[in-house]
This record gives sequence, C-alpha cells and structure tokens, in this order.
Amino acid sequence: MSAVSSRLPVFPWDKLEPYKATAAAHPDGIVDLSIGTPVDPVPAVIQRALTSAADSPGYPTVWGTVELRDALTGWAGRRLGARGMTHGHVLPVVGSKELVAWLPTQLALGTGDRVAFPSLAYPTYEVGARLCGAEPVPYDDPTALDPAGLKLLWLNSPSNPTGAVLSKDELTRIVAWAREHGVLIASDECYLDLCWETEPFSVLHPDVCGGSYEGLLAVHSLSKRSNLAGYRAAFVAGDAAVLYELLQVRKHGGMMTPAPVQAATVAALGDETHVQEQRARYAARRTALRAALEAHGFRIDHSEASLYLWSTRDEPCWDTVAHLAELGILVAPGDFYGPGGGRHVRVALTATDERIEAAVKRLG
Repeated sequence: MSAVSSRLPVFPWDKLEPYKATAAAHPDGIVDLSIGTPVDPVPAVIQRALTSAADSPGYPTVWGTVELRDALTGWAGRRLGARGMTHGHVLPVVGSKELVAWLPTQLALGTGDRVAFPSLAYPTYEVGARLCGAEPVPYDDPTALDPAGLKLLWLNSPSNPTGAVLSKDELTRIVAWAREHGVLIASDECYLDLCWETEPFSVLHPDVCGGSYEGLLAVHSLSKRSNLAGYRAAFVAGDAAVLYELLQVRKHGGMMTPAPVQAATVAALGDETHVQEQRARYAARRTALRAALEAHGFRIDHSEASLYLWSTRDEPCWDTVAHLAELGILVAPGDFYGPGGGRHVRVALTATDERIEAAVKRLG
C-alpha cells in the first residue's frame, strides 16, 4: 500500500521546535507570534447561539440549514458586494483549510492537471495539489502562466503571509485571463475583514466579475474575524454549477458542519459589532508591534492587511528566528511559505495584549 503522505512536503512546523524551546526558556516566558491562532474570547452572541443549538441529536445536512444559507447569501451581498446570490451560490465547509486541501480532489483533478498558487503562499495550496496527484505550480503573475493543463488557479488577497492586497484592476485582469483560458479561480479571501491600509475587493464584486460568478469561487472563514478557529466555520461562494458538483461529492463524503456550529455561524454573520471590536484589538497590537520591530532594525514589507507583519533584517530568515528566540519571541520563518521568503519572517498579531506588551519591551 503506497502512503499518501509520501506525496506531501515535510510538515514545516516541526523544524521550529528547537527555537520554541529557546524562546520558552526566557525568564518571562515565551511570546508566541508564530502560528497565528486566535487568543481572544469567542463573542458572547456566538456562544449563546452555539449553546442554544446544543440539543441537536439528528444529522446536519451538508448544504446547511435554510437559515444558514440565508445568512451566507445576505453577508456576501452586504460585505462582498455580490449581487443576485441564491442558495445555489453558497456552500458551508468544515473550516477553510479542509476546503483548500481537498478542493482539487473533489474537482476530480489528478495526474496531468496543474494547480497554480502564489509563489509566497499558505502551504496547503500545494498540499491540495499533491493529494490528488496534480502538478503544483507556484507563480508570481498568474497571467504569465502557460494555461495548458491548468485547471485551478488559487488567489489569496489579502495574502498570508505577506499581507499584500490585489487591487480591483489586478483582480479584474486575472479573472478575464482565467475565463479566456477556461481556468477555475478559487480566491482565498479569509482576511478580507482585517485590512489596515487599503480596501480589498472580492472576486465576486460586480466590478471584478462583471456580475457573473462563472468560473469563480471565493473562500471565507470565521476563524480570524470572529475568533472561531476552534469551531471550524467557513464557506465557499460563487459558481453555482461548481458548487452543485461539490455538494454532491461532499454529501457522499459526510463533510457536514455540525448543527450547533451552523447556528453559531448564523449569529456571527448577523453581528458586525464583535467584528469591529476584534479589529480594533488587532489594530492596536499591530501599531505597537510594528513600531517596536522597526525601532529594532526591521523593515516591514507589504502588510497592508491580514494578521501578520512581513518583516526582514535583510538576513537569512532562520538567523532572524534564532535572534528573536533568544529574546523569548517565536516567529515563523519566511521560507515556510516559499523560497522567496528566505529573508523574511512572519510575525503574527495573535497574542494577548499582555504578551504583545512583553514583546515590545524585549524588542526595545
């Protein structure tokens, strides 16, 4: 029996363990700014919705409740500017990482097919291609790719790890190119609510897609905007024909969002107050941490959005990781996200105010 894991890259986070041990030995404890997992409480309005739906003995449906689909289409209209969205244009998923990893397989891609993603990117785009046996293709400009055999094109704006944002004109150009060549776009937009220096656009905005969702999927998550990483609450929206096919496959695969999580998602998408409150927390942490890093000799590149500061001292990234670990601060090396990140580190904003304050003091 051949092991599927043999197709996959080495799990990168294991390489960080020695530096984590060094940082943890600091007298005042570790400041972990590496992974980017939420640390603030789940908003009360969401917790109430979850507990109210706790008595859910029956199986949930893959497509979700009518209330959930209403919430997804309503939010897409309000936040993304999407027009004419019906229930056929949305599909809940069990966290966005699950969708990213298994989308190529569920689209029946395999040997001879190509899956493209940014050259600096979340590693799971490549993992998804390798799981189904397709060829992973990193790019700097997607429209410079050879479209032969290219079946799926991942976009990521705002970007993880760099925080860069694609402009409306750039998105429009890429969408037109992909449609010309029959390439399906999957746009990872999970950080859309966490922008600091520019206003991002979704591929589903009419100014980008021309009012048609053909050939377009947009992936959204509640992990960061609502502190729901532990709930695995996410969804995909866009091309109804593609989503219908995914729905049929996922029914057979039992990929169901738990009923209490569906209820919590409805509450989360119906309340903007907690989103603004959380955004303000991250903005304050970003301001303090950025100033401290720059005073310490770092340059911050891109980082117009998302929950990270793409930082460099113009040295190999592992030297920077080691330097910060001696200060009790753990960050992610940029080469986790591609060879082009070899002189950067990704510094997450996802630590408590007290830990951010400790990092600022140590950097000073």
